[in-house]
Amino acid sequence: MLVTNKENLMKAAKSGYAIPALNTQGGNYDIIWAACRAAEEMRSPVILAHYVSTGAYSGHDWFVEVCKWCADKVSVPVSIHLDHGGDFDICMEALKLGFTSLMIDGSEKPVKENAAMTNEVLKVARCFGVPVEAEIGELLRLDNLGEVMENKNIVNPEEVKTFLELCRPDSLAIGIGNAHGYYKGEPDIHLEVLEAVRKYTDIPLVLHGCTGMKEDIIREAIKLGVAKINFGTEIRYQYVNHYEEGLKNMDHQGHSWKLSQYANNRLTEDIKDIIRLAGSEGKA
Repeated sequence: MLVTNKENLMKAAKSGYAIPALNTQGGNYDIIWAACRAAEEMRSPVILAHYVSTGAYSGHDWFVEVCKWCADKVSVPVSIHLDHGGDFDICMEALKLGFTSLMIDGSEKPVKENAAMTNEVLKVARCFGVPVEAEIGELLRLDNLGEVMENKNIVNPEEVKTFLELCRPDSLAIGIGNAHGYYKGEPDIHLEVLEAVRKYTDIPLVLHGCTGMKEDIIREAIKLGVAKINFGTEIRYQYVNHYEEGLKNMDHQGHSWKLSQYANNRLTEDIKDIIRLAGSEGKA
């Protein structure tokens, strides 16, 4: 069933588990349905996430309609989330299209500008009952070999405090040494930042860049108030690997639906593992 994720994230933050947010590659049915199937079978809430760039092929409206269709086929809470919305306009477009959760990412800007941008989106989104995620502390970005493409910003907890005095998003992603892409070696994750932030706010926190992060680190972050864990790189690579495996090993006879079904079945099991890691099994 289609929901916003506000109440579910608040419940998760208070109860010591997280909700998986899975990048769906711009409306790929196999991936969206795998996420919904896994969530239904595990009785877990789930968040279907969408990068603006991945909507260039199928369209943002296609993504929303496929998500709505799939969400209507299951009984667990499913929300449709805009990930890393770069400005007010894209957030408003997502709102009009029916997204039930928005992220405005002003993390590249100074704290006051970031808060002002966040407040601009919050003012409109709250009129429609749609929750807003903000970000402070720009994430490290990695290339295909895990090499640093941009400088990471491990945020100062005092900056987070200042930010939250200027605006009040429904959830907050914090840069703690996490990254988008595959890590090369073990990432240097600063959980003490989350611990410090937890001392002055109970806002649900978000951990981006979970692909390749040690599971113990993720579990500890959840204990410190992370209520949403994001997986993108792992989802897209696993999907492609499963599809390739089907091409090589199945008697598919050129039927693309057989390959899609095979990849969907395999990816469903991968997502179940993410749900177990999040601790959200049975929480729907």
